[in-house]
Order: sequence, then structure tokens, then C-alpha cells
Amino acid sequence: MGKDKSSLEDLIEKAGGCAVVDGGFATQLERHGAVINDPLWSALCLIKDPHLIKQVHLEYLEAGADILVTSSYQATLPGFLSRGLSIEEGESLLDKSVKLAVEARDSFWDSLERTPGHCYNRALVAASIGSYGAYLADGSEYSGCYGLDVNMDKLKDFHRRRLQVLVEAGPDLLAFETIPNKIEAQACVELLEEENIKVPSWICFSSVDGENAPSGESFKECLDIINKSNKVHAVGINCAPPHFIETLIHKFKELTKKAIIVYPNSGEVWDGRAKRWLPSKCFGDDKFEVFATRWRNSGARLIGGCCRTTPSTILAISKIFTQRMERERRSRISSVFNLRDYASHYNLRNELQRKIHIVSRANFVLK
Repeated sequence: MGKDKSSLEDLIEKAGGCAVVDGGFATQLERHGAVINDPLWSALCLIKDPHLIKQVHLEYLEAGADILVTSSYQATLPGFLSRGLSIEEGESLLDKSVKLAVEARDSFWDSLERTPGHCYNRALVAASIGSYGAYLADGSEYSGCYGLDVNMDKLKDFHRRRLQVLVEAGPDLLAFETIPNKIEAQACVELLEEENIKVPSWICFSSVDGENAPSGESFKECLDIINKSNKVHAVGINCAPPHFIETLIHKFKELTKKAIIVYPNSGEVWDGRAKRWLPSKCFGDDKFEVFATRWRNSGARLIGGCCRTTPSTILAISKIFTQRMERERRSRISSVFNLRDYASHYNLRNELQRKIHIVSRANFVLK
């Protein structure tokens, strides 16, 4: 008996071998006027502007995203408590982050059912679980330097209740994002086992040198831990510069048999302490369109964007993948017709040979 496909594997297959993840969330919220220069970052909108969160989800769905990532990246119970909210209120906001994405997905899909011939897939909702460094809001998700007092137990205690609440909210997937070191990757893997989580998950690392995890640990060390878990269905890179991605995909292909997911930022550099983007060379939508094809050809099975990417970025990626699917579909149809033509020609030739043989035998008998 073969292993049943997970919802993630099924989506990848329906998407033609590579599914599209959505793009930068905070970037798009700011375009709509949200003020999120805050330790809670985009999670602040769960309190102040939940309608904007749903609007951004819908914009990514319209652009062709197959996966929506929730607004819970920097939504943590300690973070909400520091704002004067109760634990119950914090848990309610975590639940809301999933519900808003599910509502957007369901309303979008319902509208498509009245649109014959559309080329969208029913999107999956991935509950975002940001790293411990994201909660600290000091840029340490890009260094992996958490201090000597942060051990395995502390990391598991930090993530445990948030993981439980998000799973109870009913997402299709779990997305552990911008993990900067081996110890936090191991904490996530052990938590999935300890809580017996059934929801398929992915774990994404950041990278600042294009070679290793931000902590300086090799990706081999990190992936050796993840490869032992059947709870983690995909592994990859997010919020790293796009020019690192192709090399990292090749590296990951050598280190794991799990699906590879990549969703880089635009190439701009975030100053975690100053809380601002530094001027730098970045990728536009046209480059994402070209490089997404290369990343797919290199072996990535899930591709999207992170900080400073927008729905237009995702539209560019989705469009090129849809065109590829259409070409492959036409090629298959052409192959079928060519086979039919060959079979018809082959059968006709055999029939002629049979009749010639009969006539030859008749002539022989008459003689």
C-alpha cells in the first residue's frame, strides 16, 4: 500500500509540480495605510485593522497564490501580554489570524464556483509561526544569537501554547519561518512530536551568507534533524536575498528528500535595530518571473515572496507557472493525437498487408 498524499503534496501535484506561496504581508498592509512600526509588526493589525488583513489575503488569492500564510508571524502570547492583553485575548487573536485567512479563502473560492473555466486552485492556509528572534524584534532571527540563557526547554515553552492554539484554529498547514539556528529547528521538530501534530508543516530558515544558517551552523546539521521527522513535509528558505536562492536549492537537494520551499525577500536589507529597510539593489517583478522559473527547474516545489514583495510579484510568478502548465497540457494533448494518428496509420497498414496476403494465397490456389 502506498502512503496517502498529504494536502500539501496534493496541492503541489494539482499546481503542476510547483505551488505558489503568497508574498510580503506587512509590505502590503503598509500600502493600505496600516502603521505597524511596532514589536508586534503585522500582528498589530489583528487588534486594530483585521479588515485589512482579510483584504490582503484576497489580493494574494486574486494574484494566484495557492497558499496563504497567516498574519501570526510576530503574534505571540508574551508579545500580546506586554501590550496589556490577557492570555485569553491573546489566544483569541491567534485564532483570529487563522480564521481571517480561512474566511478569505472560502469567500474567494465560492465566488470562483460561479466563474467557469478559471485556472485557480483552492488555496491552503498555513499558520505562520515566527522564530523566537521575531518575538524579540531585535533582528536576532537574522543572527541566531539568542544568548546563553536560551536553551531547548525555553524555546519549546515559548512555542508550545501558540502552536496548540493555532492548530486548534484549523489551518491546513503550519509554517515555521525564519528559523536562524539548529537548536530552534530541533525545538520545533520535538514539539511537533510531543504534541502529536497531524497538520503538515514546513520549516524555513533564513540565511545571511547564502551558505549557512544565520548562526553559522551548516544546513547539513540543521536538516539532519528535520529529515528524521515525518511531521515536517517541506523545508527551505524564506526572507533571504533572492540571489542566494538558486545555490541554496541545489544545496538542499543534496541534503533532503523533502519538498523544497523558497520565498525570498526583494533583496533589500532590514535593519532590525533601527527598524527600517536599508537602500540596496533589489529584484523587481520581472526578475522574480525569470528567477522563479530557474528555482523551479532547480528543484523547488513551493515558491513565493517574503518582505517587500507584493501581489504583483506573486502574479508574475503565478502567470509564468500557469503558462507552463498550459504548454505542458497542450503537449500532452498533441502527444495523444499523434499516438492516435500513428495507431490509425499502423492499423491501416496492417489491414492492407492482410488483404494482400489473402489475394496472394488465392492466386496461389487458382494456379
